Amino acid sequence: MRQSWLLERMSGWGQRAALVGERWSARYEDLLGGMTEWCERLNHAGIGPGMVVAFSGDCCDRTVSLLLALIELRCISVPLASVVEAQRAEFLEIAQAEYVVDCLANGPGAIARRGERPGHPLIEAVVAAGHAGLVLFSSGSTGRPKAILHDFDKLLQKFEPRRQGYRILSFLLLDHIGGINTLFYGLSQGGTVVSIRDRRPASICRAIEQHRVEVLPTSPTFLNLLLLSEEHRRHDLSSLRLITYGTEVMPASTLERLHQEFPEVRLQQTYGLSELGILRSKSRGDGSLWIKVGGEGYETKVVDGVLWVRAEMAMCGYLNSESPFDANGWFNTQDAVEEDGEWLRFLGRTTDLINVGGQKVYPAEVESALLAMDNVKAVTVRGERNPIVGQCVVARVRLCETESVSDFKARMRRHCRGILAPYMVPVKVEIAADELHNARFKMIRVTS
Repeated sequence: MRQSWLLERMSGWGQRAALVGERWSARYEDLLGGMTEWCERLNHAGIGPGMVVAFSGDCCDRTVSLLLALIELRCISVPLASVVEAQRAEFLEIAQAEYVVDCLANGPGAIARRGERPGHPLIEAVVAAGHAGLVLFSSGSTGRPKAILHDFDKLLQKFEPRRQGYRILSFLLLDHIGGINTLFYGLSQGGTVVSIRDRRPASICRAIEQHRVEVLPTSPTFLNLLLLSEEHRRHDLSSLRLITYGTEVMPASTLERLHQEFPEVRLQQTYGLSELGILRSKSRGDGSLWIKVGGEGYETKVVDGVLWVRAEMAMCGYLNSESPFDANGWFNTQDAVEEDGEWLRFLGRTTDLINVGGQKVYPAEVESALLAMDNVKAVTVRGERNPIVGQCVVARVRLCETESVSDFKARMRRHCRGILAPYMVPVKVEIAADELHNARFKMIRVTS
């Protein structure tokens, strides 16, 4: 294994808890023993360097041992979380998976041959380098999901420097760049990764209390639901030292409430993309939305208010789409930002921008204002075509308790007076019966 430093560290932490779940735990030596067993089984099945192998992406000892074995054998790993079961067949096809491993079944776990070697030039380049690979998928919100191929060896390099080990909750899934980051940060620093299946606020708080979790990496949507539930007041969360949040823009109103409820906990905004990995970040303060991003191996620049990134750890490319990098290796993130020297404040995706008669409206600012209202559980804002001003602002709201649209709109207009410019106030409101977030606790934006 090219990442021998990782195995050596894990071996040195032998009987220390590496992974824990609700009714199970695995030591570092257990994961390494499991890796050896998987290597033998994979070899026996004829699986070797460069072969594309898909498996369940839910975090447990068997899954992690399998992932370590696939890295050891220099395979291309395709983790598929249970929350994407409806897209499983599509993802297997896009990734051109040769084998599928059912590592969560009872017994040793079935290894099934699915197809022939894809012979994709990007995969062949990873194989030629003698490295392992990793395939992740874009959200597919604007079309067919894109298969993102990473050189796994390059991704793991960022974890080699020695840092503090923590008891960290595995909130983000292993088929997400944030979930990969959580797992390998924990394993590379001698920490303990706490795996959970139920991501409701009560269950998360119970896991934090039971396992004395120190770091909670999550999304702004989940943190808003946590605050509304008040479960954090019903559990002992005194072990928490750090809450990190990313994957979407944090509403200022949510961050302010979070800072008030967790005054002793450090709050840190993170930034990353599946195509680029997770950049190092530093928040200006616990209650501030201004951050610095970058770190070793990353360069950043802002062009016309949009962030561009060049990364040594960037993906090899898409397996089913053209390269998004320019001739000099820069990637347009499509994230609009404000600048204050080295500090950045993320405004939202340029694709979500609403143009009302020439005035720019970023949904996150309107959503933040509406989330501060009573009886609002969640909200998403979008633009809708308008023959007079081009677009108008539309809010889709999930309420805590039943309220008529007319009553809510009247309250909303009073609330927004003096907070938002008139053109930013939603002219149309939809009351949602269902949750507005997906299984990853990220808001779902409906396009018009």
